[in-house]
Amino acid sequence: MDADLRQAEVVNLYAQHVNPALAKLMNFAGFGVEDHAEGVWIWDHEGRRYLDCLGGYGVFSLGHRPPPVVKAVHAQLDRMPLSSKVFFGELQARLAGRLAELSPAGLEFCFFSNSGTEAVEAALKFAKLATGRAGLVATDGGYHGKTIGALSVTGRDKFRTPFEPLMPGVTFVPFGDSDAMAAVVNGETAAVIVETVQGEGGIHVAPPGYLPALRELCDRHGALLIVDEVQTGMGRTGRLFGCDHEGIRPDLMTLAKALGGGVMPIGATLGTTAVWERVFAGNPLRHTSTFGGNPLACAAGLAAIEFVLDEDLPARAATRGVQLMSGLRAVQAEFPDLLAEVRGQGLLVGVEFAMDEVGELVIAQMTKRGVVAAYTLNNPRVIRLEPPLIIGPNEIELAVSVFREAVAETSGILAELV
Repeated sequence: MDADLRQAEVVNLYAQHVNPALAKLMNFAGFGVEDHAEGVWIWDHEGRRYLDCLGGYGVFSLGHRPPPVVKAVHAQLDRMPLSSKVFFGELQARLAGRLAELSPAGLEFCFFSNSGTEAVEAALKFAKLATGRAGLVATDGGYHGKTIGALSVTGRDKFRTPFEPLMPGVTFVPFGDSDAMAAVVNGETAAVIVETVQGEGGIHVAPPGYLPALRELCDRHGALLIVDEVQTGMGRTGRLFGCDHEGIRPDLMTLAKALGGGVMPIGATLGTTAVWERVFAGNPLRHTSTFGGNPLACAAGLAAIEFVLDEDLPARAATRGVQLMSGLRAVQAEFPDLLAEVRGQGLLVGVEFAMDEVGELVIAQMTKRGVVAAYTLNNPRVIRLEPPLIIGPNEIELAVSVFREAVAETSGILAELV
């Protein structure tokens, strides 16, 4: 089919059957139809190649179509794609055991689902049941998903307000402020939920000592600490898990995105023996998922973990993250009126602009030059750069060069408007 006709047909189908408003927005921004991908590259319907510096919002940490993960899923597809849910599932058991080996001490059990928001839903339910309490504390700008429970602890009114009333008993405090947290956590608090790096909140890294302070605070009041590692887990921040930077031991930890190796969707909620006994001892079917822990997803998860370890992706994320932030800060120094700050951890990097809507213009200019990025949902002033952890130094240099060109052109456009 002719490339233009193909795009027109897909856009029309989006408008008629998927999401009319999104179709209009994406078409206006000039996005084409994705065709195929490999490693750190994506090709569209016209054969144009793009350097992926968004990485599926953290899904493609291993790159697109990593061969060991694809091979494992192919093999399992020929054997048994989905579980009968009657017998023991070997791959589910082995993946749970592997995660217990690698995760912070005490996280001995795992419940599998299909996404990050499902993993968070499970964690919230488990915390409330295990403690017998209803109160939850979350952070402003935090992002945990858009199902009812996860949305209730997501810290941006724009997403919550249209669906209110949501789950009651949730209190929000500023991220990184342990004093503000101490003022609200009490004997009625079931759990505190927090990210080690706020992804959608604008790439804000937890300040030193903040997570240990939350751990101590929860212990003092008998509350549970839920660490959301959906985006930071699997090496993204330069350690296997974000909480490893300060040796934090959560009571519950959520994973998803990169756990499926960029091939299969999977979510996981890890918890302690104490939590599991209170949740499942009286009824082992108290929380279930039809597709959670399916053989295809678990095959992908097992292969993804070994790929991360064999290739030492956390170390590569740390090294390439330093290179990326150094390059971006050089651009910031060149355009101080437009760029307010560069911050991040590992290969989870944000660039904050000094004015609204500038980020959107820069993203459009980057896309035009063949580099994919996006702004953060809870802070549109911040562009997120979250490439696959397999990215090399030459591709980092390309990304920085294109970013500089995009900022320069945007600066020129703004100057003409003054």
